[in-house]
Amino acid sequence: MAVTIGISCGWEEKNNWHKLHDEYVCAVQAAGGIPFLLPGLDSVEAITVYYNQLDGFIFSGGSDVDPFYFGEEPLRGLGEITARRDCFELMLARLCLAGDKPVLGICRGLQLLNIAAGGDVYQDIRQVTGLEHNQRAARWYATHSVQVAPESWLYQLTLQESFRVNSFHHQAVRRVGKGLRAVAWSQDGLIEALESEPEEGADGKPARIVAVQWHPECNWSREERSLALFKNLIAGVLTQKGS
Repeated sequence: MAVTIGISCGWEEKNNWHKLHDEYVCAVQAAGGIPFLLPGLDSVEAITVYYNQLDGFIFSGGSDVDPFYFGEEPLRGLGEITARRDCFELMLARLCLAGDKPVLGICRGLQLLNIAAGGDVYQDIRQVTGLEHNQRAARWYATHSVQVAPESWLYQLTLQESFRVNSFHHQAVRRVGKGLRAVAWSQDGLIEALESEPEEGADGKPARIVAVQWHPECNWSREERSLALFKNLIAGVLTQKGS
């Protein structure tokens, strides 16, 4: 059975183009899905069509989210923001949060989902930690460790309470949004993964939404733990379809 996965694209204002690392496409294909790249549109009708027609979604990494969306003025250290992308992704994320389709958030995607759920982020974590979260190393190379909650679905996927991850970010979740829970942390206490809250009496069942601060698309071919996140997305769709 074909499983269609929509992947949100970045937007570059200067060159007027949509962009996405090929790593996302390859990871979805390797996990058994068919990737569809989603350009950032500001049409509610088009976004609703995306949601209704596709089976699952990946919110990809990229630029900072405008702090307007979590009630703050821009602070020193805020990076580039892309208004077109913010508007599009927040609308799609709210549909995903309210709906029943599987979702994977990656880096910015984690932060975006959290903001859509009413949470917020640190605009620049260099104000709150000395640990380096924006590595100067190959994209696939893991540079710092995370601790995973043993009762989480993420632990069920990885079967490890601690492992190392690659890291390219200067923002991080501060206050967790409604319907989500933190399930992994770096050594400095910053949140590294979120999941949808389990439904009452459903502990141990797959989380419909899984979001990580690191970049599994960069090393899916090198470690099963990273590929497992994409396989989980596909499996969630197949379970929903009754296959």
